[in-house]
Amino acid sequence: MGLRPRLIVMSILVSVMTLSGLQQAIGENKIPKLFDPKTTVLDNGLEIVVIEDHRAPVVTHMVWYKAGAADEPPLKSGIAHFLEHLMFKGTEKLKPGEFSEIVAKNGGQENAFTSQDYTAYYQNVSVDKLPLFMEMEADRMANLVLNDEAVGPELKVVLEERSQRTDNNPGGLFGEQFQAAQYLAHPYGTPIVGWRQELEKLSTQDAIDWYKKYYAPNNAILIVAGDVKAEEVFELAREHYGPVAAVDLPERKRVQEPPQLAKRVIEMKDKRVRQPSWRQSYLMPLDQKADEKNNRALEVLSEILGGGTTSRLYRGLVVTDKIAAGAGAYFNSGNIDNSTFVFYGSPSTGHTLDEIEAAVQDIIEDIQTNGVTDVELDRAKRNLMAEAIYARDSVRGAANIFGASLANGETIDDIVNWPQHISEVTAEDVKKAANQMFDERRSVVGRLLPDTDES
Repeated sequence: MGLRPRLIVMSILVSVMTLSGLQQAIGENKIPKLFDPKTTVLDNGLEIVVIEDHRAPVVTHMVWYKAGAADEPPLKSGIAHFLEHLMFKGTEKLKPGEFSEIVAKNGGQENAFTSQDYTAYYQNVSVDKLPLFMEMEADRMANLVLNDEAVGPELKVVLEERSQRTDNNPGGLFGEQFQAAQYLAHPYGTPIVGWRQELEKLSTQDAIDWYKKYYAPNNAILIVAGDVKAEEVFELAREHYGPVAAVDLPERKRVQEPPQLAKRVIEMKDKRVRQPSWRQSYLMPLDQKADEKNNRALEVLSEILGGGTTSRLYRGLVVTDKIAAGAGAYFNSGNIDNSTFVFYGSPSTGHTLDEIEAAVQDIIEDIQTNGVTDVELDRAKRNLMAEAIYARDSVRGAANIFGASLANGETIDDIVNWPQHISEVTAEDVKKAANQMFDERRSVVGRLLPDTDES
């Protein structure tokens, strides 16, 4: 769901309430459900979700494939993201690049993105153009043309993207090393863009194999949000996506983490680094992923610890002790498999990474021993709700949260009842979640430092 999954989730609140109304609802313990999505499933297995929003004559049309970087076979890292690029290379009906040209000519916006767990494509267009883009998206679901002339040049583009975002960026390189240290066996330790030495060897046949394996209606979710009527969208989908044949999908089975028994510390120096930084991530216990109550408590805990300038970390390390120039925390709740809770900070002048780490540990131990206050708990819940109010001006926000959540195995009920579940989190739930989550043996400490060696 991204760096702030809770924000994305709550963005859909905006259509049903105002901030003052929400605060009143919390006080009265009457939390409404989110939206009223309409759903259906075509005979070929395509799941469809429609979110009606009639504030403006626009629509977001998204297709989410339940295949991401963590599904890649050995030695083929980067193929999921590479195929995302190749989906714009044309079909039997459209020349390479013509898909994007048509979007631009019709005043629309488009893009695509790949995560560890899914790959998604979207267009934001005026509502009268929905049939056109549904036809085009259905076309490339089944009829993508891949050959050496298309694949070879695009591989160079992807390699250059890796160079710019990772190889020439010490923060990017450090992030890869850190993630690889966190996961001993699970594919979440492999970068989405792919390891360079494997990326360089990807072939046209690799792309074809990935496309045929995963790009099919019975492995996809169609989300349409905007000024539409659900039944009309369903009918359009039957016309354009209905003829696309389902395929035999492989079992989605990944290598799982063994028990982690030793804290790891990694340190990287680079001459391009100007400001030292520290981070520590904790892997969720293996049996906690399925505990939704625990996940909601961790989301509230994340807000208490790292939710802006009123959070415990910022007030403690930056405002009171003045040992850090910045500090925060976040919890990745949106993955299919076990995710992480991350702390980070940079020292202020005259202070060290060791001081930051010690101060963070003191805060963790205090919450594990004494819990959180009622004031912190109430403020965290209200902040989660308020963030949603300010994120309301995007039809795509609702489509994003439904697409990402469903692709990651959550249900419509999980999404629409999220505010109620957050409202039910207690201080004892947060304390219990903190004690389960923060075990140093499942953690990695990372230090990124300037390289001052003159040699």
